[in-house]
Amino acid sequence: MRNVIMLAHVSLDGFMAGPGGDMSFVKFDAELADHTYPLIKSVDTSVYGRTTYQMMEGYWPGVAEDATAGDHQRSHARWYKGVAKIVASRTLPRSHDPRLAIVADDLPGAVAAAKRAPGGDIMIFGSPSVARTLAAHDLIDEWRLSINPSIIGAGSSLWGPDGKPTKLTLRSAHTFRSGAIAVHYTRGPA
Repeated sequence: MRNVIMLAHVSLDGFMAGPGGDMSFVKFDAELADHTYPLIKSVDTSVYGRTTYQMMEGYWPGVAEDATAGDHQRSHARWYKGVAKIVASRTLPRSHDPRLAIVADDLPGAVAAAKRAPGGDIMIFGSPSVARTLAAHDLIDEWRLSINPSIIGAGSSLWGPDGKPTKLTLRSAHTFRSGAIAVHYTRGPA
């Protein structure tokens, strides 16, 4: 069975974006990029909410051929182009691209079916409401969070008020010069 992995940058108080979608608190520098980009090598399916998907779709397709982009960026853009995508949206139109599934209802069912199918890992990028929904259905196996040295007080929280307790086991933690800490947790006790 494939692993579902949540990858996110969060503030110390658990927000993925501040008011108005502000993400300026994220300390994503070359050192954190060197740590983060290799994490997607095992991933062949990505999961997004509509907002995150539209942000990604508006940026990554043009980066692969951009001579000013760095190696990590061009490599990620090529990965983004070829990866299967599951997008939670009630407003986006259906797609004819076989690598893109727009899921209007029953996102947990769609991700559970993908998890049972053969393939590589499945990764949720950003998308706090998607993460909360899938966590409520016990579908997230790993949490890979970059905790940034900021408290922002309000915005889009990774955690919801109706979340349920989940035991996690710390697999690794790495501190960066920026003050960010990358943590890797898996579901269940050690």
